[in-house]
Amino acid sequence: MGTVTLGVSIAVPEPYGSLLQERRASFGDPAAHGIPTHVTLLPPTEAEAAALPAIEAHLTAIATGGRPFPMRLSGTGTFRPLSPVVYVQVVEGASACSWLQKRIRDASGPLVRELLFPYHPHVTVAHGISEAAMDRAYAELGDYEASWTCGSFALYEQGVDSVWRKINEFPFGAGGGSPAVPAQSGSSVDATSLHG
Repeated sequence: MGTVTLGVSIAVPEPYGSLLQERRASFGDPAAHGIPTHVTLLPPTEAEAAALPAIEAHLTAIATGGRPFPMRLSGTGTFRPLSPVVYVQVVEGASACSWLQKRIRDASGPLVRELLFPYHPHVTVAHGISEAAMDRAYAELGDYEASWTCGSFALYEQGVDSVWRKINEFPFGAGGGSPAVPAQSGSSVDATSLHG
């Protein structure tokens, strides 16, 4: 069956997702239309295609044990000079994202993976483009705001055309179980993640 490239993320819902995707394209990012607007929980990861049922069972168990939580985006940040990325900041929901991504990569599951940098939830709006275009993205989205209740996360596969497509969505359990929202919201992590 071979291998597949998978990712797990929280989709930024409409109308925000399309707007940020169009803005990313307007800054000249050639990857904009192949990557749905999202907050990464598992960066691009190679897996055996035969492992997909086990991966989906693992993600279902995590989602069932969580509950919906508030997400809020506000303003911009950058990983430059370490990584050529400008992003919209996750200012509420970051702790829940951290909780989820740790469980997704847990050593007991099928998606064990070390990260290149400590986890830092964000929404990429420019990656690997000219410095001037990245400066423009940083400035023009500096007052950007969006908020919603996150009720699920999804598993994506990258096609041979480099486009990411959703395979399955995993809604959170309706209460009970472990909360996806720890007592604190926001993130104390200030390090970076290369993948957006």
